[in-house]
Amino acid sequence: MDTNPRIAAQTSVVRPSGGSWDLVENWPGLLLTAVIAALSFGLRDLPGVAIFSPMILSILLGIVLHNSIGTPRIAKAGVTFCVRRVLRFAIILLGLQLTASQVVEVGASGMLVLVATLVCTFVFTTWLGRMIGVDRKLSQLIAAGTSICGASAVIATNTVTEAHDEDVAYAVACVTVFGSIAMFVYPLLPGLLHLDAHAYGLWAGASIHEIAQVMAAAYQDGQQAGDAAAIAKLTRVAMLAPVVIVLGILAARNMKSSDRACSSAKAPMPWFVLGFTALVGLNSVVTIPAAAKAEIVLVTTFLMSMALAAMGLETDVAKLRAKGIRPLILGFAAFLFVATFSLSLIKTMG
Repeated sequence: MDTNPRIAAQTSVVRPSGGSWDLVENWPGLLLTAVIAALSFGLRDLPGVAIFSPMILSILLGIVLHNSIGTPRIAKAGVTFCVRRVLRFAIILLGLQLTASQVVEVGASGMLVLVATLVCTFVFTTWLGRMIGVDRKLSQLIAAGTSICGASAVIATNTVTEAHDEDVAYAVACVTVFGSIAMFVYPLLPGLLHLDAHAYGLWAGASIHEIAQVMAAAYQDGQQAGDAAAIAKLTRVAMLAPVVIVLGILAARNMKSSDRACSSAKAPMPWFVLGFTALVGLNSVVTIPAAAKAEIVLVTTFLMSMALAAMGLETDVAKLRAKGIRPLILGFAAFLFVATFSLSLIKTMG
């Protein structure tokens, strides 16, 4: 066995691109993740469960199944295909939910709030993670989920950070817990904080983690607040592309700095981000009928749910427990930061 730590470190970061396109090999895993995703949609009809997105329910069901009876060996190839290939396709389709005009509607001041909040939250979270001893990759996943768009940002960011699936599950859990807290607490605060409908909507859209959580919190203050929150949140989603590209570049630099022999290392090119951007552009110039767009949103959510179900099927709860409480503290601190920082900007800018 090779005990050279430098070689071992290099080997540990090499992960297969995942997922041969062999349908015969993949169909059991694809079927399993599809069943879990469908079940997660069905569970939302139960009282009190609708506040959670199908994506969140899917990863929870996947974790329960894997840690109770185990993931069937015959399904493993399809599960890997789902995590790698299906995920990227779903993120590309996410571009059809955004348009350039939505960004314009935010306005210059609103855009400043969103960009500054995203950047500062990401930087603060990764810095604090380093200070309290949380793994760099896990810190980046929590930072992305908090500053951009919850679980979708976590799994998209992981395409370049390449953290373990347990890290992804932990980060998704963090953004789910604290985003859910925000969803219940925010509607109690507009009067106390003297926020009008537009300001409240911008605050919710700039700081709450998941799209579904934003909608649930914002529309409780009326249509104007909900519409403002939706536009702000979707604009945050659009920032996913540049963030992932930048992280890819930083990942390549880290590889080079860790070993000068890796001078040929290149930034992992997240090609799916280009597809995401292209569909945003297409959606900006071509009017897609409302009925068709609703179907696209449903398909996108279903595919994302399949990908998260697959991650759950690869997640070991014992490894999650081994990570301790520090990442949870980091997620809580990031939640407080994104809420207070964005609110301060909105108050300052009037």
